[in-house]
Amino acid sequence: MMVNTENLVSITEANQNFSKVARLVDQKGSAVILKNNTPRYLVIEFSQAEKMQEANDEDLLNLSKRIIEKNRKVYEELAK
Repeated sequence: MMVNTENLVSITEANQNFSKVARLVDQKGSAVILKNNTPRYLVIEFSQAEKMQEANDEDLLNLSKRIIEKNRKVYEELAK
């Protein structure tokens, strides 16, 4: 994942000034909170998280369709 250095906030600063983190998310779309100088937490808008979840559901549905299609003969035999 690419991390924009403008979106980085230390955990201490996030703890003391969470409104700054919220503003970063509003302006840039996300904020990365560092713990021990390592990216540890990602803060995104809730609507973005919902979109990511929907995409995962779509991927799962497409995968299940492929598996069913690939094994259609076996499923038809089991249905007898």
